[in-house]
Amino acid sequence: MERRELLKHVLMGSSLLAAPRWLAASESTASSAVLSATSSAEDYRAAALAAERWLNSVAQREGDTVRWPVDPLKPKVVDQSLYSGMPGVVLFYLELHHATGDARYLREAQSGARALVAALPPEGVGAAGAGLYTGLTGIAYVLQLVQERAPFAAGQTALAQIAERVRGSASWKGEAAVWQDSTDIISGTAGLALALVWLQARDRASASPWRDSSRVLRGAARSLLDAGVSEGNGTKWAISSSTPRRYPNFSHGTAGVSYTLATLAMHPALADDRTLQRAAREGALSGARYLDGITTTSPSGARKIFHSEPGNESLYYLSWCHGPAGTGRLYRQLERLTGDATWRRYQPALAKAIVESGVPEQHPDRSGFWNNISQCCGNCGVAEYFVARHAATRSADDLAFAQRVMDDVIRRATPDAGGLKWVQAENRTSPDDVIAQTGFMQGAAGVGIALLHMEGALRERRPLVVLPDSPSWT
Repeated sequence: MERRELLKHVLMGSSLLAAPRWLAASESTASSAVLSATSSAEDYRAAALAAERWLNSVAQREGDTVRWPVDPLKPKVVDQSLYSGMPGVVLFYLELHHATGDARYLREAQSGARALVAALPPEGVGAAGAGLYTGLTGIAYVLQLVQERAPFAAGQTALAQIAERVRGSASWKGEAAVWQDSTDIISGTAGLALALVWLQARDRASASPWRDSSRVLRGAARSLLDAGVSEGNGTKWAISSSTPRRYPNFSHGTAGVSYTLATLAMHPALADDRTLQRAAREGALSGARYLDGITTTSPSGARKIFHSEPGNESLYYLSWCHGPAGTGRLYRQLERLTGDATWRRYQPALAKAIVESGVPEQHPDRSGFWNNISQCCGNCGVAEYFVARHAATRSADDLAFAQRVMDDVIRRATPDAGGLKWVQAENRTSPDDVIAQTGFMQGAAGVGIALLHMEGALRERRPLVVLPDSPSWT
């Protein structure tokens, strides 16, 4: 059976939907015509449901728990990180329940949450640490969302334990709080602080385990400020003192740290220390000045920032980790922090750089947009940025570009077990190392969430899963 015809049958397998328009084209249709097609909200939901069928086929069930291996070809490798592991799949099931109202998906999310609780380290933060995408605060984010919809006693106990462990694992240098030797969003102080901000705001119960996090947030702000290095008329940040390479964009560098400082400058934890509050505000703006100094601007006004230095000053990524889709969050947050509409002008310029690159259909050298459709590095991160922008701009062009990118995601799916998976290269430097993962940042769960967010944008449904490192776009 021809692959396109097989994909059509997979998507229609568990629904009464008509075939998606981009699948209805005949096999003789020119690829350019197929690429210009636009799917409907029903098509995106059908693809998300197909992703769920594949995830269900690789699930490992024991009692009232369920686990998903990172790579089903290595079933013993089960990861607890939000980046690669089970938490991302739980998030997908929460978003599925939010989109469909089907109680089965909520039960599956709770079963996954039970497995996360069972796998928590017996004490401390464990080898994975406390970071947002690698450790305990990411798990806490997922558990909190589950507790709001399908609470269970062990989940609430686990949240209290995590809060205490995160506070207790901080190393204090005076009034500065440090966890692992990292400043970044992925595993370091920046991402951890954003998770605590989200958890404090989300859990308003009088007995909330996160109420006592204000001192920790002030300590995080101080340690991030201490780690900055002056450059030109601004400030830049490294991942850690032991990492010579500098990544200026969101996941590992200046844009992410500056975003965090802008967020903390607006947080009540800093309101009683006006000196620290002003320093956090200035730190965020200083980071933006540094980024402005290294930005490449095209003749059309598009803006983008290189991947890393030294050695990769001519390499440009596009998605969440090292591209405009991530760094654009900083300028949105600076607009909110300052009330200055100047920062709003940076955002369409960053979006223009993505569109002008030619993706998803083509890219000049594939260097910054390789065989990867993920939330972190590829299509889904780009589409999520344009869906989020659309919430603020209401621009039909933003929504149409997001659809173009997500249509490409669906085209690149591989049918398996009555559903869909995505075989891709996680790392640019090892393009032949391709696998189909299950998790959020590099796998089917993240793809499924992006598909549901795309569907939701077309139906005017607000998303449920909005990560702690995301600004408000409305």
